[in-house]
Order: sequence, then structure tokens, then C-alpha cells
Amino acid sequence: MKRVTKLAALCAASACAVAPTIGLAKGPPPNAPLPAKAKAYGRYCQNQSKKHVAGQKGTPFSQCVTAMAKLASGKTNSPTVACGSMSKKHVAGEKGTPYSRCVAAGAKLLNDQKKNP
Repeated sequence: MKRVTKLAALCAASACAVAPTIGLAKGPPPNAPLPAKAKAYGRYCQNQSKKHVAGQKGTPFSQCVTAMAKLASGKTNSPTVACGSMSKKHVAGEKGTPYSRCVAAGAKLLNDQKKNP
């Protein structure tokens, strides 16, 4: 019986410590580890292939996500510069090139950032 009481007290104390912070945080603190700061840039690059292309560094998807991170962090303000390393060759059966889809995604990211500063 004593063990159950201690467990109930511990659960109640931990719930009280967490409850005040629910819904109040607007983002991770500045000293948070990298995974806590990670953003969902992949949603802008969903139309990119996740298959590795010979001669390219990474997959088109990973290159696009890296380009989105550059745009979001302010390292560059131009989607054309951020996506410059991507392939400009057209792939049969797909709309546009990996480069053009990345540029369109970058423009959408910048537009979304303007709407929600």
C-alpha cells in the first residue's frame, strides 16, 4: 500500500510541474538541442524524389530540405541561389525538374514566412 501512495504522489507532482507549461511555449528556448529546433521543411519538398541520383550529393529531397533551411535561416534570400545545386534535367513522367520544384517550394516558404513572422 505504501508503494502505491508514493507512486500516486510522484505522478501528481510531475503532472503539476508540466501542466502550467502546456500551451504557453511559443517555441524551443534558445539553448535547446538541435532536434528541438528542427523545423518541418520536408513538407515543402514532398514532391522531390528520395532516391539517390548517381553523381549527386544526397537525394533530391535532402538537397531541397537543405535549401529550405538556408532560406529560413536567412543565409540566402533567393530560392534560385538556395536550390542552385539541384539537377536541372527533366525526369520523364514528372512535372518540372527537381530544381524548378525546389524553387517553387522556396518561394512558398518565403511567402509563408511573410504571412507568419
